[in-house]
Amino acid sequence: MSVAALPVRRRLSPEESRDAALDAARALLVESGPQAVTLKAVAARIGRTHATLLHHFGSAEGLQKALIGRMATAITGTIRDAVLRSRAEDRSPREVVDLTFDAFGKGGAGALASWMILSGDEGALDPILTAIHDLVDELAAEEHAQADRPIHEETLQLVLMALGDALLGAPMARALGLPRDAARDLALQMLAKRPGVAK
Repeated sequence: MSVAALPVRRRLSPEESRDAALDAARALLVESGPQAVTLKAVAARIGRTHATLLHHFGSAEGLQKALIGRMATAITGTIRDAVLRSRAEDRSPREVVDLTFDAFGKGGAGALASWMILSGDEGALDPILTAIHDLVDELAAEEHAQADRPIHEETLQLVLMALGDALLGAPMARALGLPRDAARDLALQMLAKRPGVAK
């Protein structure tokens, strides 16, 4: 093949290159699971070199941390909007439950965080926990009249249920003879018991 026949790659800014890598990493996570999110696989997916990704992220662990940080920001932003809609329109919290469970399950955040923790990265959940903490504090500030801060406890229950469901929900439901969405229904019941929440 002559030099003239080689395809010309568009030069990306560092930010564009980083975003492309994170988009590819997210796609690999959803398609093949957390073990597929490697520098080599992401580089191949976006047509860049392994060295380029090393420059941006430092390591596969750095790439995974950046991915989970980006996912956490997107997840909590979506959940925040759903909570505010639910409050404003006096609707059932079903949308909030579904978004949370989908983020950890179908979205892959639960699998990626667990993979990172089991690989020895004890701080893997930090971006998720920080984003959730900030979201809860923002929502609690809007409910400052409630002295017992129930939103913190509800968030703890909801996130733990969603993470557990992402990792063990299907086999546990099967083993107990329960419908697959039993954990979602329990989470909804928990939130629906809150005073002032539409049933």
